[in-house]
Amino acid sequence: MEQTLSVKYQTLKQTLHALTSAAVAFSAGVDSTFLLDVAHEVLGAKAVAFTASSPFVPQRDVDEAAAFCRARGVEHIVVPFDTLAIPGVAANPTDRCYLCKHALFSHMVALAKQRGLAAVVDGSNLDDDGDYRPGRRALKELGIVSPLHAAGLTKADIRALSKERGLPTWDKPSAACLASRFAYGETLTRDALNRVNAAEEFLMSKGFRQLRVRVHDGATLARIELLPEDLPRFLTAPGLREETSWHLKALGFRYVAVDLQGFRSGSMNEGMGR
Repeated sequence: MEQTLSVKYQTLKQTLHALTSAAVAFSAGVDSTFLLDVAHEVLGAKAVAFTASSPFVPQRDVDEAAAFCRARGVEHIVVPFDTLAIPGVAANPTDRCYLCKHALFSHMVALAKQRGLAAVVDGSNLDDDGDYRPGRRALKELGIVSPLHAAGLTKADIRALSKERGLPTWDKPSAACLASRFAYGETLTRDALNRVNAAEEFLMSKGFRQLRVRVHDGATLARIELLPEDLPRFLTAPGLREETSWHLKALGFRYVAVDLQGFRSGSMNEGMGR
């Protein structure tokens, strides 16, 4: 292991050890999987995984989280939470992530206290400082610990360490909640969220791993973001464009477009003047 990375890794373990016990907010993504694996190594049975089950989370993610915990012998608690019932969230304002995370993590803090766990920890890392993330403010207000961030770990660091530990998520595509697919001000409904999820699962079934289906214009326009290197296959594979258009229109979208700039995290935050 490269020396600087080794120092970060040891700092992470020391941070977790000092907590004595923790509820790990576990989404089955790259960051939280690595964090949970190390927390379980350091804290043993005193590291418990909390996975939110909500309209913003695809069921496949909850299932993956459960499977990982079973395989690793980690106690796993699924936390049902109706994010659309949080006041203001369905209107999808620019601070939606703050409202959502404040309510969800307040609930997790209460559950952790009930179980005698000393802290709630999440998988935020150093790269999260580079985008508009109002949810980080909620985490700070609630005293949520971010051990990866505290250790100075970047996404690239986490992927490298995950690969060393043999974690299946080391090269997993970056993920975000389904609400992030909607332009701010677009009303969030269960039906619209389910349609986005179904559209993305269709594209995944065609072999595309890193992608987003963004929603605009009253949930009538689906804007597909693929990796730039995947665009040629999408545009030239026999029948794929036509099948995609038909499938997404059958889900209820009126227009289907492909973003020529390609996939990028946080594209809905572009132009916000940060």
